[in-house]
Amino acid sequence: MTLFHPASRPARGAILLAAATLLLTAGCSGSDDDATKVSIFDLEVGDCVRAADEVSAEVETVERVGCETGHELELYSEVAFTTGTGEAGAFPGDAALVTFADGMCAEGFEDYVGVDYRDSALYFTYLLPSARGWDQGPDTSVLCFVTTTGEQLTASVRGTAT
Repeated sequence: MTLFHPASRPARGAILLAAATLLLTAGCSGSDDDATKVSIFDLEVGDCVRAADEVSAEVETVERVGCETGHELELYSEVAFTTGTGEAGAFPGDAALVTFADGMCAEGFEDYVGVDYRDSALYFTYLLPSARGWDQGPDTSVLCFVTTTGEQLTASVRGTAT
């Protein structure tokens, strides 16, 4: 999987800066005993995770915590990228994946949080498959995460209409 990509809204520049700050300052939160390092392929919808301590080109593991523990991200959707035939096909390129993720993550946001993304105080970000991961398999899904502009979440956002 590649690095997290922030969602777009009219103030995209501010969101990009906030997301970069979130990733760079996440290491300041410390680590709790209930945190477990897991493969991104083992995450399930509803899992709460901490942002990475270090920003890297590819993310393979994340720190999963109970949602009542301070965290920056909550997985709310996993969407497989497929062609019109239902197959993943060849790597479609970063631009196609970003367009796909922007649409699918925005679409799934309301079902999980309970409010349209445009009316929410929350944001979304996502992990995209890398070309290497795509070719090696099984990395053809986009992972959509709810996030904030820097504050830690201390409960699940599922159904909160926040």
